[in-house]
Amino acid sequence: MPDFSSLAAVRAAALAPPAGDAAAAAAAEARQVLLTKPPGSLGRLEALVAWLARWQRRAMPRLERVQVLVFAGNHGVAARGVSPYPAEVTAQMVANFAAGGAAINQLAALAGATLRVVPLALDRPTADFTEAAAMTEAEFLDALATGAAAVTPEADLLCLGEMGIANTTAGAALAAALFGGGGADWAGRGTGVDGAGLSRKQAAVDAALARHPEARQDPLEAARRLGGRELAAILGATLEARRCGIPVLLDGFTGTAAAAPLARLAPGGLEHARVGHVSAEAGHRRLLAALEQEALLDLGLRLGEASGATLAVPLLRAALACHAGMATFAEAGVADRT
Repeated sequence: MPDFSSLAAVRAAALAPPAGDAAAAAAAEARQVLLTKPPGSLGRLEALVAWLARWQRRAMPRLERVQVLVFAGNHGVAARGVSPYPAEVTAQMVANFAAGGAAINQLAALAGATLRVVPLALDRPTADFTEAAAMTEAEFLDALATGAAAVTPEADLLCLGEMGIANTTAGAALAAALFGGGGADWAGRGTGVDGAGLSRKQAAVDAALARHPEARQDPLEAARRLGGRELAAILGATLEARRCGIPVLLDGFTGTAAAAPLARLAPGGLEHARVGHVSAEAGHRRLLAALEQEALLDLGLRLGEASGATLAVPLLRAALACHAGMATFAEAGVADRT
């Protein structure tokens, strides 16, 4: 596991992400040429298999062990009326996950994935980031380490999601710090705030940016000062997945923003991650454009809890089934192009 004893140690790990296996990706691409289909006719499915091969570091990828991690945290900025739901809903939803009653429970079962929900100090919300840094350095490092420790090193694919009232406000503030702009550019309606609530979200983001100018200069400070424990856990898990050779599917706006510091810290820092879906939340398309990512699905979701990431798992399974199961021209006795 990466060293989470200090921000300097985390920065060193993020600045030197392990490379994927170019030979494995090339082998997957070479097999695609031999399969009984016109070249490139499976479109992005072919590219996804090569991506899996590169980051699993094996020529024939597999999806036998798919892990879904949902991190939950509470936010001090919720007291500013940026969400129509009270902060108590975070713990209530964690209980719902445990009872099997949430959307992610159904989607993980359908995808053939194991689901683990990790609450992070729900009784201690982060500080209101319009007044102080959301987390102390020790709190931030602990959340990063918690996220990394939750990753199963033997997993073939990792889906990451979050639950936390007011965390779209944190995601908007983090995106603004990383990629420019302000509250009006990044803050959306989240779980359904009215016009007045949206104005409060935008004002909170702008106040946070003004309070923490360091966040514009340093991606890790942005994550510490403007994020939340569950966002930091996603960051830590994404960093650990890179070390372990596990490709990652990110979820919606907040989850994508949580991992985005890795892309700002090092070129290619998020190459092992894809975004499962583009959220209906305002700002997600803009964030994907900034990251040069194209989401796998576009279904108008805005639920969070790794729902969109997990929905994309069957798509990857379909891509891999074609790659592994189709006959080559030679095996099928079908004439190839002359």
